[in-house]
Amino acid sequence: MATARSTDKASPLRRAGRTVGRALHLPFTGTARSIRRATHAHGAGESGLGKLIELHAVNGAGDVMITVALASTVFFSVPTDQARGRVALYLAITMAPFTLLAPVIGPLLDRMPHGRRAAMAGAMLARALLALTMSGAVATGGLELYPAALGVLVASKAYGVVRSAVVPRLLPPRFSLVKANSRVTLAGLLATAAAAPIGAGLQHVGPQWPLYGAFCVFVAGTFLAFTLDHKVDSAKGEGKAQLVVHGARKPGLRTVGASVQNGLIANAALRSLSGFLIFFLAFLLREHPLAGQSAAVSLGVVGVSAGVGNALGTAAGSLLRSRGPEIIIVMALTAALGAAVCAAAFFSGVLMAVLGATAGFTQALAKLSLDAMLQRDVPEEVRTSAFARSETVLQMSWVFGGAIGIVLPLNGVVGMSVAAGLLAVGAATSVRGLLSSARRGTPHPRVA
Repeated sequence: MATARSTDKASPLRRAGRTVGRALHLPFTGTARSIRRATHAHGAGESGLGKLIELHAVNGAGDVMITVALASTVFFSVPTDQARGRVALYLAITMAPFTLLAPVIGPLLDRMPHGRRAAMAGAMLARALLALTMSGAVATGGLELYPAALGVLVASKAYGVVRSAVVPRLLPPRFSLVKANSRVTLAGLLATAAAAPIGAGLQHVGPQWPLYGAFCVFVAGTFLAFTLDHKVDSAKGEGKAQLVVHGARKPGLRTVGASVQNGLIANAALRSLSGFLIFFLAFLLREHPLAGQSAAVSLGVVGVSAGVGNALGTAAGSLLRSRGPEIIIVMALTAALGAAVCAAAFFSGVLMAVLGATAGFTQALAKLSLDAMLQRDVPEEVRTSAFARSETVLQMSWVFGGAIGIVLPLNGVVGMSVAAGLLAVGAATSVRGLLSSARRGTPHPRVA
């Protein structure tokens, strides 16, 4: 009897405990289910694209935590003159990963089509370990940070070129390449936006804590990479595409056609604008903030504008179904040039923010379109190398623009005029060829 009575008393407690447990568990499981529905929508779950979208979100969250940890060390913690030197050193270091990627990592990954999941997992694990390595030195800002930062960049870009190369393998039915690239990139941007304030909060606890957070995120990404669909590693049903070079059937990167080449030139102009604005406006607003605002708030306004523009451009990429990627790139470059000319002619804080938003929007659209052209036109067996080499050109353009931004006098009208000049050169050398390619049409309508 005593046992029965104790059981009766315990049952309401157990029921209450289960109710509380479900109430606490529901926000997390409900959020997870909502994320899964979004990433697996429109056939992305069945094709395997959904898991790649989730992996790229993890990648974005980890990268932004490392960025938060390094930003105060490299730029904000020292006077302007010292910051110029540190940023110049950072720019020099950012060139190294791409110098390594193009001749070495790209062809290496081309030769291991059955190890792409392992390659992405390895890139995640490498950044997890490097984040721990940097956590011991980030508080002092010593030069020992830079070799580790170099390793992070190499691993990040190695992941990026493999991720871009496998998107066509996971394309759902009736999905354009631009739309698929947009879906993947947007997930990364949303994860970045969500993780940035978390990283900032950890930064207040201690300068090494965002790196601890990045370690945890990248470890999760290491395991998630192995859950990708087996199609990522399988070549079943795929033929080795061949290009004709001087009468011989031989694959090559120099024969991808004028469309890709002109698209790369236009993207290089937009990427140089991005690098220029980041560093020129960072130093300009640090010395001459917006009226009534601190330097940090001024930088934040322009930075948020650029970030919002980038996110909107990525989202718009999935909606432009009636235009080919060549036309999208021409429209993006023209819009950016128009905004830069207006900012130079009528310089103001508002127009700087508008130019930042326009630069983010157009760069995102143009890069999605360039990726689609590479996925469309480059043979499978050299596609990873093509992505590596295109990323090299784009990153060098970003560094070139950033270097101009560092050395240029802190005069707003002069700076915006230089920005317009960079875009004008890109438009003069690429727009005619892109329009010509668009008029001839493309052999793969799914890219449109």
